[in-house]
Amino acid sequence: MRVEPVPGTPFGLVIYGALPVTSGQAVGALVAGGGGLAAAALVACFGLAGAAEGWGAWVAGAFAVLAGLLGLAGVGLGIAGLRRTRAAAAITAGTVGGRGMAVAGLVCGAVTVAVTLAALGVSILVTLA
Repeated sequence: MRVEPVPGTPFGLVIYGALPVTSGQAVGALVAGGGGLAAAALVACFGLAGAAEGWGAWVAGAFAVLAGLLGLAGVGLGIAGLRRTRAAAAITAGTVGGRGMAVAGLVCGAVTVAVTLAALGVSILVTLA
């Protein structure tokens, strides 16, 4: 904050700095990545729990679609959030934050996709065996 006098008057002009904001893409990446991890856990749980009765692979496949979409959304939004925070740092001296959230969402999204594919594969193999 700074105060600049207005010439010829007894008044001053107060100038406030811009408050930093968090990138919406970074927040979305973290939410999608975390939700995808929860859905990937459901893929593994339902896939193994229903393997004996034969319905495990079907239910795991349904949740795998959800988990895969959330994981891909986490990766995409994480990349967009990283680009936004990097661009804002170069232009406006870091008024847009959330780089850590973007990285966390990107990692969670990638892990979600990997865990989903592995859990779906295991549940199909267990069901067929």
